[in-house]
Amino acid sequence: MVTSLLAVVVIGTVVKWAASSSKKPLLVVRGVVDSESKDFFADPRVKAAFAKHGIDVQAVVADSGQIATLTDGANYHFAFTPDIATVGQLLAARHVTTTYVPFYSPMAVATFTDVAQVLARANVARDHGGWWTIDMRDYLDLVGEHMTWEQLPGKTGYRATKPVLITSTDRTASNSAAMYAAIVSYVANQNQVLDSPASVDTVVNRVSPVFVDQRFTEQSTKALFDRYLSAGQGTTPMLIISEAQFVARATASDGGIHPNMVLMYPVPDVLSKFTLVPFSASGDAVGRLLDVDPGLQQLAVDHGFRIASKPAAIDTFVKHNDLVHVAPQPLDVIEPPTYPILDALMTTIDAALHVSLGPGPGPSTSNELLNLPAPATGR
Repeated sequence: MVTSLLAVVVIGTVVKWAASSSKKPLLVVRGVVDSESKDFFADPRVKAAFAKHGIDVQAVVADSGQIATLTDGANYHFAFTPDIATVGQLLAARHVTTTYVPFYSPMAVATFTDVAQVLARANVARDHGGWWTIDMRDYLDLVGEHMTWEQLPGKTGYRATKPVLITSTDRTASNSAAMYAAIVSYVANQNQVLDSPASVDTVVNRVSPVFVDQRFTEQSTKALFDRYLSAGQGTTPMLIISEAQFVARATASDGGIHPNMVLMYPVPDVLSKFTLVPFSASGDAVGRLLDVDPGLQQLAVDHGFRIASKPAAIDTFVKHNDLVHVAPQPLDVIEPPTYPILDALMTTIDAALHVSLGPGPGPSTSNELLNLPAPATGR
């Protein structure tokens, strides 16, 4: 692991180098980044901000599940991802102890006004004057009962025979699915973070239907979010994403976010922490710049992220852009389980889904698969 002193020397040298002669080539720093942050690293303003420090950041985009594999060789100087499983794998494989978390995003449920109002009439969601919250305990009860939209009280406005279910990405390929599992497992575990394999066994019957009942899912959050934007509530009435995805699209002025699209914040909620893992002194320099450079921090806010050192920055940005669907601050934030525990939970869920989708006669619902109570006919 490169020492902090060496990283400081690298930054100082790069800054001096850039200032002395604009004709000298920039220091190329290669990184692997996830799909949620690719637009940030591709932004010409971000590239220019790094160039002022003598750095040319060249980012390759990969799904969260692929990043640990792609960085096995010596071709990259850093990885950047919110996926705690990938971060854990990289730290162990590379024997790295230093990480940077320059910005973060609360998890949120992208939905539609009609859908949110139906959930509000069923006392599951609440309107806070433009932005919404959804009570995850009540929601998990609906999933356990296999409640359909047409069975909910006050269903006028959105009618569907499909079950009330938040759509997520594939539970093995995306951070958003893992964060979703962290939320529902906390609720299923009596408002306690899972802390042992035994606790995983205790909650798996209640948590698994959240994923098993979705059957087939998208591999990336971007693909899922694009489906939400294009297909509407008939196909994807609710999906779990990071707040930053919605905010970035809402400020793009491309018509992607329609007036009836809203955010619901889970209660409790977790933060998706975008983490840089450096593999070299130059990778460490990128992490430090993201952590302390005011220009880069403001550009991160422009892309919808929140900055831990400047929590009010997002409020100013939201007001300036009239983003009424964005919460001032996330409510009731919890920590996810450690990587080994969360990995054990996701592995168990994945096994349940493979059994459910397997060939030949067998369980057709998660009730039969996991010995859950039969679905209720009403609430």
